[in-house]
Amino acid sequence: MRRSTERILTTHVGSLPRPPELVPLLLAKDSGQPYDAAELARRVPQAVRAVVARQAAVGLDVLNDGEQSKSSFVAYPYTRLGGFTPTERPLGSRAVTRDALAFPAVYEEQRAMYAARPSKRGRPAARPALVCTGPISYVGQQDVQADIANLRAAMQGVAAEEGFLTAISPNNLALNYANEYYRTREEYLFALADAMREEYRAIVEAGFVLQIDDPWLATHYDRSPGATIAECRRAIATGVEAVNHALRGIPADRVRFHTCYSVNVAPRVHDMELKDFVDLMLQIHAGAYSFEAANPRHEHEWQVWETVTLPDDKVLMPGVVSHCITLVEHPELVAQRIARFAGVVGRERVLAANDCGFATSAAGDEPHPDVAWAKLEALVAGARLATERLWG
Repeated sequence: MRRSTERILTTHVGSLPRPPELVPLLLAKDSGQPYDAAELARRVPQAVRAVVARQAAVGLDVLNDGEQSKSSFVAYPYTRLGGFTPTERPLGSRAVTRDALAFPAVYEEQRAMYAARPSKRGRPAARPALVCTGPISYVGQQDVQADIANLRAAMQGVAAEEGFLTAISPNNLALNYANEYYRTREEYLFALADAMREEYRAIVEAGFVLQIDDPWLATHYDRSPGATIAECRRAIATGVEAVNHALRGIPADRVRFHTCYSVNVAPRVHDMELKDFVDLMLQIHAGAYSFEAANPRHEHEWQVWETVTLPDDKVLMPGVVSHCITLVEHPELVAQRIARFAGVVGRERVLAANDCGFATSAAGDEPHPDVAWAKLEALVAGARLATERLWG
């Protein structure tokens, strides 16, 4: 995994805007509906080439496929896991959160507004979910190899430090797909980990960095109004064990771990604070950790790293532009955010990124594509300013 040895390197969390004509095909595939497989197979490589070229043109250093083959990070396993049965229930947890209880009028208004607009840039308001009804297996070998081939082809001749591919964590699968087969949640969780390990290994063995997407780790507390911080920490510790179980045998320096508070553009005063789970996050066998640091609810948390010892072989990927604010950050602000982290952990151990993905969120509140790319441009410009100051 690359480090910022000569300048601040830039990357992003993974999800980037898809072409509008591609979205209906992805949605159909990832919900088990009929779709034109030949047309999808033609359009996805085109979209990957385009999004890789645009990342390079913006000046990002560590690139990916923009998740162009996936309707969303949480829906794509629909066709990659065996042992599940489709259900009419919508995808995603419908548990009431602490913030929804604290601001019921605001959240109800948002639900009503979202229901009134059943699609957003071609996206439906809900996707059907899966229920585990038998032994879990991984059946997505063809799909992950297509992802690998598409990114490899798109990066030929492109100036980039490195490429990465994203994959969902077992924790988020357990959150979104109900279990009706395994005796306990822990047994279910580790069965998911065993299955997803095949996808993780394929990505790393292909020469790309693997990014594990695990918003559950940071959002579990808000989604569990009746639980104490201590109880949530115990659940998170089990989640960390599951991720490490899936990563066994994979070199930590080929893994990036991402957690966040999801795309929830709403009042949020009950997010779990970084100080309450950072020690658990650092137990994950990864070489880099991605987390929200530009979100105004969490920007102050850079100070946590003044009291936490980051192991010498680890790197931070703080978000220095936010996904939940339409305003495009000034490069000077981005540079200041980068400098804070560099001042604490060292300039070579900071990769500048965004807080969360910029497209096809589960919540439907992602920024407009024009805003997303403008934010990435500000990210790169801010990193250049920071480089000038940190390297003289």
